[in-house]
Amino acid sequence: MRYSIEVDPDNTARAQIREANMSPKHAVEICKMIRGMELQKAKDQLAEVVELKRAVPFKRYKRCVAHRKGEGFGPGRYPTRAARIILKLLDDCESNAEYSGLNTDALFIRHMVSHRGRVIHGWRARAHGRSTDWDIHTVNVELILEEREEEDGQ
Repeated sequence: MRYSIEVDPDNTARAQIREANMSPKHAVEICKMIRGMELQKAKDQLAEVVELKRAVPFKRYKRCVAHRKGEGFGPGRYPTRAARIILKLLDDCESNAEYSGLNTDALFIRHMVSHRGRVIHGWRARAHGRSTDWDIHTVNVELILEEREEEDGQ
């Protein structure tokens, strides 16, 4: 299980989820939303998404998505299942960083991507002896947290 990028293990912590049962589109949009944020701010925003207080902006394939409340906010939705799973991933990666001796207050999300996982094929019975595909799409998410350098003089 490799990561997309190579990083210095002295000031980074990593975690990943394999074959999580969530929408690939929702995972991509959440990753875009919180990439580059400080860890605590990202966790707060995902908690608000789970509570339906903050929408996740949809940047691609947004044709029939309604606009949400907020200053200059465009199309968005509330992907609560994906937000819960990614919030747990953030907690796990924070625990890894704490175990490695990193300062958890100075962590930010350096790298976060999601890729399609395998599809679990299934079917649903229909009338007149027919059936419909009823597949479960899975997602692989990888996360790398990095400790921000403290600036001198402040």
